[in-house]
Amino acid sequence: MPYEWEEWALAALLGIEPREVRQALEARRRWPRQAISDTGVPVLTVWSRTAVGRPLIVAVYHTAGHTWKIIGARDMTAAELAEFSRWEETR
Repeated sequence: MPYEWEEWALAALLGIEPREVRQALEARRRWPRQAISDTGVPVLTVWSRTAVGRPLIVAVYHTAGHTWKIIGARDMTAAELAEFSRWEETR
């Protein structure tokens, strides 16, 4: 599935490399979860790990066809990582 960056989202990455976001989105094990952005827009979050195992949450939204826009990424909190790790154990 094609992913495209929102320029402002790319510029707003703090401590996360764009390649890490791509790795998380393309990982074999991804946990897609519905969420609401800070501005009230429905988005899809993808909980996953980078190639070296860094746990990230990437937010995307659907534009058209098979295209999704990447609008943000961040590290998981300790509680999120525990929840994600439990999910991984079932896969």
